[in-house]
Amino acid sequence: MQTLSDIKAILATRGLEPKHRLGQNFLHDQNKLRALITHSGVAAGDLVLEVGPGTGTLTEALLDAGCHVVACELDDDMAAIIRDRLGSRVTLIHGDCLDGKHALSPAILEALGGRPFRLVANLPYGAATPLVLNLAAHHPTCLGQFVTVQREVAQRLAAMPGSDHYGAATVLLSLTSTVRLLETLPGSCFWPAPRVTSAMMSVIPDPCKPAIDPDRISAFVHRIFASRRKQLGAVLGRDVPYPIGILPTTRAETLSPAQILALMHAVP
Repeated sequence: MQTLSDIKAILATRGLEPKHRLGQNFLHDQNKLRALITHSGVAAGDLVLEVGPGTGTLTEALLDAGCHVVACELDDDMAAIIRDRLGSRVTLIHGDCLDGKHALSPAILEALGGRPFRLVANLPYGAATPLVLNLAAHHPTCLGQFVTVQREVAQRLAAMPGSDHYGAATVLLSLTSTVRLLETLPGSCFWPAPRVTSAMMSVIPDPCKPAIDPDRISAFVHRIFASRRKQLGAVLGRDVPYPIGILPTTRAETLSPAQILALMHAVP
C-alpha cells in the first residue's frame, strides 16, 4: 500500500501537485484505508467500483485483496498514473462518474455489465452526494457503498428529522437504504490536509423498504423542502387530505421519511 512518501514521489516524478480545484486530497492513512476495505466486506472475486482513485493507493489495496476494480478518474494526470502503474489489472474509466447530475456514466455501466458490485472509494467532495443518491435509487445491483466524504455530507445523509442537517437528500436515501457513520477522519489523514473533517460511511440497500418511484419522490421531496421552514399548508395548500398525524401547520423538516412518503401518496 502506498505511503505518503510514495504518493509524493509518484507526483514529483511527473512534475505534478494536487489540484485544489478538483478536491485532490489523497487519503494516505493506511489504517483508515484498511478499515474502509474491512467495513466493505469485499473478498476475492468481488467487483468494486472506485471513483477518484488518484495515484491508486486504495486501488492497489483492493487489487491485492483479489477484487476486480473498475476505477473512474476524471483528471487526465491521475488517469495516466493509474494506466501506467496498473495497466490491465484494473478497468480504467477516464471521465466523469456521472452523466449530468442524475445518471451514472454510460462507460461505468458498460464496464460493470449489470453485475453486482460495491462502491468503495475516497470520494471527491463534489461528486459524493449525487453519486451516492443515484446508486441507491437507480442501481439495485449495488450491494453497498463504503466511502469517505466530508463529515457535513455524511451528517446530512444520516440525519434525523428535526435536525439542522435533515433535508431532501436524507429522505431520498433513507427510503431505500440504511445509512451508518463508521469513523471520523481528521485532516491529517489526507495530503494536502483539508480544512474540513471527513467521515467514513456505509449505505446498504434495505430490502424491507417499500418500492418507490425515485423520480416522483425526488420531485415531491425537493418541492416540500424548497422552503424547509414553511408550513406544509403554504406549500401544498390547506385542502390536501393530510394523513393522520400531519397538519397544514407541520413543517417538512419535522416529518419522518415514512410520513413524507404517505403525504406524497395523499397529495392529488
